[in-house]
Amino acid sequence: MDQRQTQRHAWLNTFADRYGLKLESEASASADASFRQYFRLLGAEGKSFIVMDAPPAFEDVRPFIKVTGLFEKAGLNVPTIFESDVENGFLLLSDLGRYTYLDVLNEDNARDLMLQAIDALVKWQLISEEGVLPEYNREVLSRELNLFPEWYIAKHRQKVLDDRQAAILKMCFERILQNNLAQPKVFVHRDFMPRNLMAVADNGPGILDYQDALYGPISYDIASLLRDAFISWGETFVIDMTIRYWEKARAAGLPVNADFGLFWRDVEWMGLQRHLKVLGIFARINYRDGKPKYLADTPRFVAYVRETANRYDELKPLLYLMDQIEDTVPQYGYTF
Repeated sequence: MDQRQTQRHAWLNTFADRYGLKLESEASASADASFRQYFRLLGAEGKSFIVMDAPPAFEDVRPFIKVTGLFEKAGLNVPTIFESDVENGFLLLSDLGRYTYLDVLNEDNARDLMLQAIDALVKWQLISEEGVLPEYNREVLSRELNLFPEWYIAKHRQKVLDDRQAAILKMCFERILQNNLAQPKVFVHRDFMPRNLMAVADNGPGILDYQDALYGPISYDIASLLRDAFISWGETFVIDMTIRYWEKARAAGLPVNADFGLFWRDVEWMGLQRHLKVLGIFARINYRDGKPKYLADTPRFVAYVRETANRYDELKPLLYLMDQIEDTVPQYGYTF
């Protein structure tokens, strides 16, 4: 038993009798790209619980606690927090089950499950209020974008951009940022995707992994939902679901653009910011944290970046740059 497990069990033992916890039943429930770990425990009458273990040197459980309260205010299905040790990074949570959307999605249920997610997203955005969550501002958006050249280009692709390439990337980043920052702001989950949505019998979906929520661009979460790290949808389905979200958001009074074409552009440009960030994050997780499995999904994000850049003249220079970074075609000149 390692030191962290000993500490976790000592904490659990202080209230184990109250919930009938069987510490010997502890099993890994999941681990994510951060330093957090999750364990499943059996309790009285076969009830199961989840223990979040977030080492305080690397993680802070206070944002999770705060955002849990916001989701509860919106009437959404998130884990109930039964016990907490903020100082040492432990939480005892209700168990929303074993099956994520990613586990169960298929051609027959995809539409219904995604519409449930869209309904939940609208409810979440409707309780948005300035000053409650940190701003998803230029500094944060830029810091995320810069993960792409630092970790994906330099570390993973082992490329050094020349002055012209660096200028192209800087110009494209600025164009993306101007679009993102011009969008109306709402509460943003930041990882609203099938891997973090649970298939549950009532009040679905169950929602997880929201501790990094911010107040930012309204298109971010719908872009996350439909341009996911671990599953790809056909464009017809993506557009159809985006229209469904847009219609529900407008009917609810959310500040989406009244012109769907302009809103779709916002979704695509917001998605592009996220895709570039994720390429950098997946490379960082591999080279810094020793978790290589995420690199397998980088081709999906390269494809997302290329598709979006190819659709907008202002972003065509980024397509040229991706060709050079990926060595997909011989280098060629570009006039802009």
